[in-house]
Amino acid sequence: MSTLRFTKDHEWIAAEGDVGTIGISDYAQTQLGDVVFVDLPEVGKAVARSAEIAVVESVKAASEIYAPVTGEVIEVNGALDGAPATVNEDPQGRGWFLKMKLAKPAELDELMTEQQYKDFLAMLA
Repeated sequence: MSTLRFTKDHEWIAAEGDVGTIGISDYAQTQLGDVVFVDLPEVGKAVARSAEIAVVESVKAASEIYAPVTGEVIEVNGALDGAPATVNEDPQGRGWFLKMKLAKPAELDELMTEQQYKDFLAMLA
């Protein structure tokens, strides 16, 4: 079973063992509008928590995506190259950005649970 956690910057991570799948939340894709391009990192890139790992361009703006945890990129979602709108259609499913090997799994405990994230979004409304 995966552990789903969120950041205040609206990234999510679903961790299974020492691998985390990362993307942006439904709230984030709604705020961005129609996604037209996703710039993903190279496989093998080491990333520190809170460092920029990707860029999403929409019809409104370009936004940086930050690493919710420390780790190494082990896979990117190449399907987004030809279909960036998948981020809008299924942000927490087929619209995932990358997978990381977690260097510090304990960092997950510092992120928001799904309920905490819903409460956080309610405060933004």
